[in-house]
Amino acid sequence: MQKNLFKSQFLNYWRNIDKNIFLSFLLLFSLGLFFSFSSTSSLAGERLNKDYYFFFSKHFTFTILSLGVMIMISIIETSLLKRIVGPLFIVSLICLIMVPFFGVEVKGAKRWLDLYFFRLQPVELLKPFFILATVKILIEEKISNNNTKYILSFLILSFVIFLLIKQPDLGQSILLIGCWLATVFISGINLLFIFSSIVIFLVLISSLLFLMPEKFGYVTNRLLSFIDSGYGDKFQSTSALDAIKLGGLKGRGMGEGVLKDNVPEAHTDYIISIISEEYGSIISSMIILIFLYIAFRIIKNCIKQDDQLIKFSLCGLASLLIFQTFIHVAVNTNLIPTTGMTLPFLSYGGSSLIGSSILAGIILNFTKNRTYLYE
Repeated sequence: MQKNLFKSQFLNYWRNIDKNIFLSFLLLFSLGLFFSFSSTSSLAGERLNKDYYFFFSKHFTFTILSLGVMIMISIIETSLLKRIVGPLFIVSLICLIMVPFFGVEVKGAKRWLDLYFFRLQPVELLKPFFILATVKILIEEKISNNNTKYILSFLILSFVIFLLIKQPDLGQSILLIGCWLATVFISGINLLFIFSSIVIFLVLISSLLFLMPEKFGYVTNRLLSFIDSGYGDKFQSTSALDAIKLGGLKGRGMGEGVLKDNVPEAHTDYIISIISEEYGSIISSMIILIFLYIAFRIIKNCIKQDDQLIKFSLCGLASLLIFQTFIHVAVNTNLIPTTGMTLPFLSYGGSSLIGSSILAGIILNFTKNRTYLYE
């Protein structure tokens, strides 16, 4: 009896889920596992004197956990997910608030909470819930004045950005600002408000760079070295671009790349360069096409949606996925200054994987076929 009930529930889930998006996410997780083994085995074995499978086994564990999180979020009723958006955003925001007080500092940045088993980067969990919380404010019927909604969402964004700048983490700050702008733009905001918001953030960020050089001097150095190749150290970005060139179309072969041995944290911030060097630009282009295909499927689903929260949320989540992907690719190809942005699903790191799984789970939940969902 229970076996038949489980089978019925599974068939109902599989019938209503967007299989193309689900399989695309599954493929990205699988590719992340494969490239994790390729990019971290020499790092663990030769440079850190650990077991060759040290990083891969951790990545595998987090991948299994992330798949479970993705499926769990995609299974729960959409009405329940809508109700718990607020509490989940508050929990993730509290974790971000705790970072300055209890966080672990690594290379001058305090962005992680030590949870004994692993280090959690709260902003990775916060990003998808921030999009949903913003949408909930924008469609809130109890607030009749649209300007009040936009100002309230702007204040929440400003508070989050303030917390991120204290870490400091300008890369994630710029990503969240871009996603917020995309979300409020889709909601039908006056363009003057958007331009005003952009000007305010540019002025604030510029002021921080000039008024607090001891804390944000590294950002100024990155900007100056990006503009003037003769200024500062461009070793990482230059090495990443050289690796892509050396890989060509077909790549140098598995394990033959040198970027992962020369650049610190290459398996996180420069994973697309490692892939290009060892497997070629053709494979890298195919990976980017997978992300674009997912975004296409999401936007296609948005057109059919009547629910405002789902429609705006999907647009915001799609922008988060695409913006983060292209910021990562742009850094690796030296089109923009270094930001330390991971590639969703593929970069090594437990927080990044769990954050990606939350994003994927919400997308799968909101793109379910509701015509037959309750039959």
